[in-house]
Amino acid sequence: MINAVPNLILVGPMGAGKSTIGRLLAKELHLDFKDSDKEIEQRCGANIPWIFDVEGEVGFREREQAMLAELCASSGMVIATGGGAVLREANRAALKTGGKVIYLHASVDQQIARTARDKNRPLLQKPNPGQILRDLMAQRDPLYREVADVVVETDERPPRLVVLEILDRLRRLERH
Repeated sequence: MINAVPNLILVGPMGAGKSTIGRLLAKELHLDFKDSDKEIEQRCGANIPWIFDVEGEVGFREREQAMLAELCASSGMVIATGGGAVLREANRAALKTGGKVIYLHASVDQQIARTARDKNRPLLQKPNPGQILRDLMAQRDPLYREVADVVVETDERPPRLVVLEILDRLRRLERH
């Protein structure tokens, strides 16, 4: 059954619902939930925008790579990753070997609606966040698809329905 899967790892753009859906999925399956960004913040004692300000994106990506390697090496968890987790080859390799990867796809319009007032997203604290999200999606969508075992649409869908679809899709994967 699904609990035999070492980890379920959620990837996708900011605003796709990885944390919300991850918590619900973990609860449904009686698994631990870990959000890689929150884990980094707890370890550092600082939030992501502060890490970006002090260490730059490269410093943050180093921390992210170490955290993903650690989380993917454990088992029995639902893991929500940051939107840029797929950028490094080492991270994509860790994700692929760390469990079943679910790509939560959200349109750029949906991402804009869900992230418009969120000040905790350093990459969007610039003029024209819509264009930034379009550029990020063009770069990252092929990488999300590369690592994904399952792709699930989240636009205009309640998180509970997305969780039910993920469970159904994972069951079908196991039968094949």
